[in-house]
Formats: sequence, C-alpha cells, structure tokens
Amino acid sequence: MVDLDCKGKIASSDNMPTRSPRPSSSNKLTSLIPPPPVRALDLSPASETACIAYEHYLRLPEIKELWNKQEFPEWRNESVVKPALHALEFTFRFVSIVLSDPRPYTNHREWSRRLESLATSQIELISMFCEEDIGTAPIVDVNESKGVLTREGSSADVWKLNRRDEVATVLLSVASEESLLPRLDTWKKAENIAHHIQYSIECNMRRCSYTLGLGEPNLNGKPSLQYDAVCKPSELHSVTKTPPEQANVNNYENRTLFTTHQILESWIHVAIHLLKRIESQIDSNDFENASNNCYILERIWKLLTQISDLHLLMDPDDFLQLKQQLDIKTSSETESFCFRSKALIVITKRSKNLRHKVPYILDVEVDPMGGPRVQETAMKLYRMKDDAVKIHMLQSLQAIESAVKKFYYCYKQLLVVVMGSVEAKGSLAFVTVDSSDSLAQMYLEPTYYPSLDGAKTFLGDYWKLEGRR
Repeated sequence: MVDLDCKGKIASSDNMPTRSPRPSSSNKLTSLIPPPPVRALDLSPASETACIAYEHYLRLPEIKELWNKQEFPEWRNESVVKPALHALEFTFRFVSIVLSDPRPYTNHREWSRRLESLATSQIELISMFCEEDIGTAPIVDVNESKGVLTREGSSADVWKLNRRDEVATVLLSVASEESLLPRLDTWKKAENIAHHIQYSIECNMRRCSYTLGLGEPNLNGKPSLQYDAVCKPSELHSVTKTPPEQANVNNYENRTLFTTHQILESWIHVAIHLLKRIESQIDSNDFENASNNCYILERIWKLLTQISDLHLLMDPDDFLQLKQQLDIKTSSETESFCFRSKALIVITKRSKNLRHKVPYILDVEVDPMGGPRVQETAMKLYRMKDDAVKIHMLQSLQAIESAVKKFYYCYKQLLVVVMGSVEAKGSLAFVTVDSSDSLAQMYLEPTYYPSLDGAKTFLGDYWKLEGRR
C-alpha cells in the first residue's frame, strides 16, 4: 500500500500523480514495439589463461608487491596515494616514450597534448586525497630542518625574493632525485610538458598542507612529500620498464600499449581501496565524507575512460600487427578485451552494489511486498530538503552509475575505431542488443537505482502540473 500520509507531506493527492504517465496516443506505433530485452548482466572475467597472460604482460605481480607494501602505518592515505603516484610516474615515462618515438608518422603534437591533460587529471585526483592529510603524511619541511635534507630526500633549489621595504622571502623548490619529471625538465624536447605538469602540481596542491616535491615552484613555501620514499621511482621503473622478454616484440606500439595499461591498472587499484572506504563510511553514517569519496570515484571512472582513449592515437597498422604478435584475442563471443582485468570486474561489481546501501541511507526498510516505500522516502527527502547531506550522498551514487555506463559505452566505441566493427561485434549489436554482447548490456541495463529514478520522475510530473496552474 502507498503511504498517503507520507505523500501528503510532500503535496496534496490532487496534485501529485499516482502512477506513471501513459504513452502518447499520437505515437501508437512506437508504444506497440517492445523494448529490447536487456537484462542485468552477471559480470565475469575472461578465461583464466587470458587473465594470467594479461597480468604477466603488464608485470602486475611485481607492481602489486609495491602497492601492498605498507611502510607508513600512521598514514591512512598510503593505500590510495602510492598507486596514484605510480600511475603518475608511469605517465612521466610515457612522455619520454612518445618524444623518443622515431616513427615519422606519429602524431607527436596530439600525443603531447593528451599526456599533459592526463597528467593534470591525475594530479587533480591526487590533490583531493592529499587535502585530507593533516599531520599524517610523510613530509619533509626544510625550513624546520634548517635547510638540511636527508640522503633519501630530494634536491632543493633555494632563492630569495626581494621586495622593496620588505624582508626578503626565501622560496624553496624541492625536486625528487629519482622521479623522471625533473629529468624531463632538463631535456629540451620535454621541458614544455614538464613545466606544464609542474605548474599543474603547484595549482592543484594549493588546498593541501604540503606539496609533492617534483620541482614545482612551491611559492607558498610548504613542506614537501617524501616522494622518493613513498613512490620509490627507481625501484618501480627497474621492475616495470619493459614488457617480459617473450612479449618484447619489435614494435614501438608495444611500449605505448604496455604503459597505457599500467596506468589504467594503477588507478583501478586506487578505486578498489576507495570503494572499501566508501562502504565503511556509509555503514558508520559518515555520509558527508562518503559522498565526497563517491565523487572522487566518479572522477576515477572518467579518468579510466580518458586513459583508454589513448589507444585512438596508436598507429592502426602497427597496433593491429602488435595485436597479432601478442596473440591478443577473445576466446568466446561473450568475452571482451577489458574483462581480462580482474580488478576492473571487481570495481564494476562493487560500484553497482552500492545501490544496496540506499535503504540504509534513507533509514527505511524495503517493503517485502514490493511497495514504493523507498521511493516515497526519497521523494520526501528531495522535496523537503531537511537532510542535504543525504541528498548529496544519493546524487553521488547516481553520478558513479553514469560514469560506469559511460566508461563501457566509450570502450565499445573504442573497439570499433581501433579494431573494426567486426571485432567489436558492432555490425549487429549497435542496432539490437545481442544477448552475447556483454559490453552493450553493461550500458543498456536498467538503472541501478529504480527507487531514486521513480522519485525524480514523480517529482518532475508534480512540477509539470504545478506549472500549468
């Protein structure tokens, strides 16, 4: 039964629609055509052999050892910042790979723009994590240490800014000794990109209590993260610089493919830990921080799309030759290339399963008879606005859903452009939803939040009726 008292608090029963609007009689033909049979997909990874080959190619076992090594127990954000810094370091290496590409037909200009944009997007996300660090991150403050840096620290440039009638201000720019970014800064080909990245660090870290220590100007004279101690760039590059010997084919696109997916997997690992944090915060009623982290997760999904789109700049002939050389293929019609990443399957499922938190957030039990109890509670919340934090929480969950579906839709288009519509099963699947087309089912399946969707539909109808008066 519908709770009329609850609905009465929102609007009178005369004004509020009680059922979904009927299809327009002027479009009878459309209403007679049944919608495509889209069902919720039971997502599963590719074959075990394909997954193992994928992880071995990217050297994921070695990278995961670095990710899982906890060296700063008091630093809560180590589990998310460390793999994020690794992804950033892989991006610096990517810049070197692109600018060293000897092929005359490579689009160096667009590659440079894309990698600058990718680095900036990652720095924005890293700064969001660093904003939360108050006295727990491993930092070095040269002002307090009287200008003395430990050997594991970084090199520093110190200069004075003299102003009239003022005491000279000492500015300190710390540069990592192991990171590739300061080295790119000394390379004529890469100095413009390096400067762009360093200024991005300076701008995005302004709200944080410290900076990254990668040679950015540090005009506020803040402490710097112990970048070399946290990221360990030398160790990272020593185990991940090149593909395994059996995959080290004579094809330059092998380096771009290898590095692209290392960046992708690093951010997927960040998302796994962030999802654990979101679930814990929701369970403890910390909706404000949970919604903030949900919006960060939404940005990560968008970043994954941005990373995947780097495939568009790879030379078609070289890439398809590399695909044959590495024997990259699907073993069944339902298998897609992206499902070789087990971690991607994990964050997809956990992002979808956040929908089960909605009744708890709204503090209402699901009606066992299938009544609209959750929907009505959501309508009341949206209309009365008596708990804005919960509204922010629900909005952030739906933002994640949008980003997840957008990722899989873009990936579907990416396969068509890079490999052709036959490989992507695009010739038929773009017209009708094939039951074997797992990618299409990902972005065409019904909304994860039917109660929230219904609540907004009814509120929209209510305001339409109000507007006609």
